[in-house]
Amino acid sequence: MAAKVLFFGDPGIDDSLAIMYGLLHPNIEIVGIVPGYGNVEQEQAVQNVAYLLSLAGQRDIPIIAGAKGPLSGEFTPYYPEIHGEKGLGPIRPPDTLQTGELLNFDEIFKIIQKYENELYIVDVGRSTSLAIAFLLGGEVMNKVKGIYIMGGAFFVPGNVTAEAEANFYGDPIASNLVCERAQNLAIHPLNITIQALMTSDIVDTIVRLGTRNPYRDLIRPIFDYYYEFYKKSVPGIKGTPLHDVVALSAIVNPSIVQYAHRRVRVEMFGVLKGVSVADFRANPDKEPPETLDRIALRFDYKKFITEFIQIMTMGDVAR
Repeated sequence: MAAKVLFFGDPGIDDSLAIMYGLLHPNIEIVGIVPGYGNVEQEQAVQNVAYLLSLAGQRDIPIIAGAKGPLSGEFTPYYPEIHGEKGLGPIRPPDTLQTGELLNFDEIFKIIQKYENELYIVDVGRSTSLAIAFLLGGEVMNKVKGIYIMGGAFFVPGNVTAEAEANFYGDPIASNLVCERAQNLAIHPLNITIQALMTSDIVDTIVRLGTRNPYRDLIRPIFDYYYEFYKKSVPGIKGTPLHDVVALSAIVNPSIVQYAHRRVRVEMFGVLKGVSVADFRANPDKEPPETLDRIALRFDYKKFITEFIQIMTMGDVAR
């Protein structure tokens, strides 16, 4: 039976690749998408989700309006040099695209109740929308099989500041709230997702063999755009990291990651804003078991990328 997933994101190139992967995967059923601000403004994120769904002929998947800004109310800058003006590199969704009905936020709780204890929540963007769901939904939010997020950085430099990763930095108040309230949380931090490289050769393989992939014509242009940024920001890097695909892949391929169990907190203010903190001493302080999160610290790139290529070349969206 396919894993049912409620997907939160801010597409964005790597978020979009995660959506493509999830829609193509025979063992994943995306039952709703919550686009919010982050890589692009919320309105553009909604357009990008609608575009990806339309290409796959999946217009029945509900789109739920996510957050438009962080809980702090701070101004959110956007960086078109990373994801492009519209979030898909050089690709521009058509102006005539119909997004369909944009559902109210409480649809999240209806989906959780419908698939109680069978649903996975995946959040690969800023934590704001998920934090709001915890504030409004209370205990219903933990009636899920697992919450898998991409965020944080442990033992490696950050990608926004010297120590902070972008998703946690973008709304650290929300990220800390999620880490504190989620009882079944798996965190996939920058230190493993930066290893999940899609190279130019992999793109060539997908384009050559992915004849049934409705996103085939998007892969090369968005990769090239994203790679130009990464070559400047991480000199010598051999490809573009599939940060957000990792969190989704870990649900159906649990052997690609190994987790440590620690309580995670996120610094909310000051020079350490957005920094993820956990106690990795040999004898850490005792914490109540319900406060412990799973932090992915080891990553099997070969297993991950082999399966990713398989899905992107052989998969289609027919159910």
